[in-house]
Amino acid sequence: MLRPCLLVSALVACGLPSALADTIQLKDKAAVTGKVLAEKPDQIVVDIGYTVMVIPRNQVVAISRDGSPPSSSKHSRGPKAVAPATTAAESAEARHAFYTASTKSPPVRTVLELVNQIGEAVVQVRTPSGLGSGFFLNEDGFLITNFHVIEGETQISVEVYHQKEGHLDRETYRQVRIVALNKFADLALLKVEDKDAPRFKYVPLGSSDALSVGERVFAIGSPLGLERTVTEGILSTKTREMGGSLYLQTTAQINPGNSGGPLFNLGGEVVGVTNMKVSAGEGLGFAIPVEAVRVFLEHRDAFAYSNENPANPYRYLEPPSRMRQHQVEE
Repeated sequence: MLRPCLLVSALVACGLPSALADTIQLKDKAAVTGKVLAEKPDQIVVDIGYTVMVIPRNQVVAISRDGSPPSSSKHSRGPKAVAPATTAAESAEARHAFYTASTKSPPVRTVLELVNQIGEAVVQVRTPSGLGSGFFLNEDGFLITNFHVIEGETQISVEVYHQKEGHLDRETYRQVRIVALNKFADLALLKVEDKDAPRFKYVPLGSSDALSVGERVFAIGSPLGLERTVTEGILSTKTREMGGSLYLQTTAQINPGNSGGPLFNLGGEVVGVTNMKVSAGEGLGFAIPVEAVRVFLEHRDAFAYSNENPANPYRYLEPPSRMRQHQVEE
């Protein structure tokens, strides 16, 4: 994380004169001076005089154009009024319908500190044919696991470990509803609906794009049924192609039972969902990037589970009214 910041600072010193160019304010109080050539949903292209720099949008705080007041990187071109300051709580998290995402990088902590803080949010997902892992997205009981953990099953239970008076109590919830399924992304959205269920601890979603190869990550899950097992390693690569999809590869040990569990960065954010390993080797685990989880959640209606056809992970929409009327006339 430190090395890219130093690189940006060095490039700024050699950039165009600030009076004749745009200024892109970055996180960690850094800035880039140049001419904005293009703005895309995920990046900003800047001409800094002798080369063109591509800046990830999630690293941009604001843009000041030719001396105009800075505008948020989320808005279109043109001068904008400076947004009012937000509170620390508002700037730390952005709440969505089913999950929480940090808007700035959290402080790095030890695995010991993080496990004690977020361990309650990681659960076991049991079915008559086996078990896997999962994690809560919000306090209302919505959780993520792998599709293959619950594939073909409707009798699902979730085991949660609540911290009470310094120790953990295992509680089993059996009223679990399947909300959405995506077989091809190997993701499932569940919800605990037991009447006596409390508010659940949950974990925020981070960004695997912000990770660098070699950064430390850790997983929590139930490999081979050994609940609450923590394994640590590094991110080996972010672009391992398997079956037409890209996965995060990690040296953190992943085994059957880890499936559906979270892969964390050292800020305590979920950066992936563990789902497979290479059985012929060691330290070859894989996780679904968290960006795919966000897409699944934001388009969950397209993958809604239907009780009328439980074998099908997709819900088909009603035909257009003209077609229905034509069918009635026939």
